[in-house]
Amino acid sequence: MTQGRTLVLSVDRDDDIGWKAKVESPCIGRAACLNAANTLALADPEDSDVNAIFSAVKIFDELTAKGEDTAIAVVAGNHLHMIEGDRKIAATLKDVIEETKATNCILVTDGAEDEYVIPIIQSNIPVTSIRRVIVNQMPNLEGTYYILKKLFDDPKISRMVFIPIGLAMLLYAIAFLIGAPGLATIVVVGVIGCFLLYKGFGFDELVHGITDALRASLSRGRFSFVTYTTTILLVIIGCTWGVNNILKYYSTDGGSLGIVTYLMTFIYGSFEWLIFAGWVLSVGVIIDVYQNERENLGKVIVFPFFVTAIGLILYAASIYLISYQGVQDFPLSSDTVTKYILWSTIAGIISAIAGVITQYYVNKKMAEERKQEIIEVI
Repeated sequence: MTQGRTLVLSVDRDDDIGWKAKVESPCIGRAACLNAANTLALADPEDSDVNAIFSAVKIFDELTAKGEDTAIAVVAGNHLHMIEGDRKIAATLKDVIEETKATNCILVTDGAEDEYVIPIIQSNIPVTSIRRVIVNQMPNLEGTYYILKKLFDDPKISRMVFIPIGLAMLLYAIAFLIGAPGLATIVVVGVIGCFLLYKGFGFDELVHGITDALRASLSRGRFSFVTYTTTILLVIIGCTWGVNNILKYYSTDGGSLGIVTYLMTFIYGSFEWLIFAGWVLSVGVIIDVYQNERENLGKVIVFPFFVTAIGLILYAASIYLISYQGVQDFPLSSDTVTKYILWSTIAGIISAIAGVITQYYVNKKMAEERKQEIIEVI
């Protein structure tokens, strides 16, 4: 017999019990777990997590009947954000272990996706057994169709499949309508490639983070909501100017320049807008921190200085490479480019140094204020 208390744990990584059944996790105890399973079964009878929870309850009953000291719980993650969900599972599991006083764990899952959290669970409690619950499906074409239909009904999968394909087909049709069939294939491949890069580099998480930051700043009535919104608009304008600059030089040289040179033309056309966007965002963050988390002011006070430094140095690099490649119709002469590179680089370095000095004095001032507050309390 296993020593200590055994926790029978069912993991719902994509939080179907919360998303579909509106049941808050964690669910601790046999009654709470049965309620979660029954509620989820009524909301979606075909969800595999229903079987996993019922299987966990069965294992709990069997171990209890043998006289083992046993507890049962269901923990859930996040339906849309897996990283946040895994963090939630880790935090929730600690609370479950503390409440149940469990010393080992039997993990019950409904598939491979939930097993991604095994390292998280093992870092908190020893896993003595893993039970995979596999739901029997019809072994014919109708069953395969049913499985595919259920997959495409999932919002996460449908967004990954339908959106890029639908957008690519729409752009393909538009290219034919405007009389540019040769451009259609390039556009379609480009759209699919951009989507794959968007998912592969994790830009979707960045977009979710920006959306969450906007929602949080709006709900808390913070000034940064205005600056966040303004920054997004300025970035869009800057990117538009940069793309227009690429198209301008692409049309004059027939596409003979390399990717790096086109990237530099993008920076040359958009850097002013992007620097301005960085300033606006920095001002909003600094105001919010000053009003709500003043002790952290030193960490954010350098933002506008570093934005200016990076912008000026990138500007110097862009005009140097564009001039070096001998791009036609570039408005700056070689002598002017040399002066611009020199002064932009110097100004960028000075801006970065000014930011570090400012941060030093702000941190010193904050330390003095905290010390004065401690003296006043004493």
